Amino acid sequence: MATHRQPLGERREAFYSGHVQGVGFRYTVRQLAGGVDVSGYVRNLPDGRVQLVVEGEPAELDRFMAAIAERMSGFIADTIVDVRPATGEFRAFEVRH
Repeated sequence: MATHRQPLGERREAFYSGHVQGVGFRYTVRQLAGGVDVSGYVRNLPDGRVQLVVEGEPAELDRFMAAIAERMSGFIADTIVDVRPATGEFRAFEVRH
């Protein structure tokens, strides 16, 4: 009999602004996601920002987001992050279009 488990960890939704489109931002984020245990997606928004929705353990999310901030520091002017409980809806990390 299967039991339903609550997802562990956090869900972070981040909005990056600055010169974040047309510079390989999404693909860099996807590459960085391969080095940590996270799932979710990254996509461009029509207003010029990039949205990141990612789930994982807080320490992994901290490492991942720090790596994004370091690698893309010349392009990011501002980051807004919302933190909530994980939903468990993602199985992998992807670039959405």
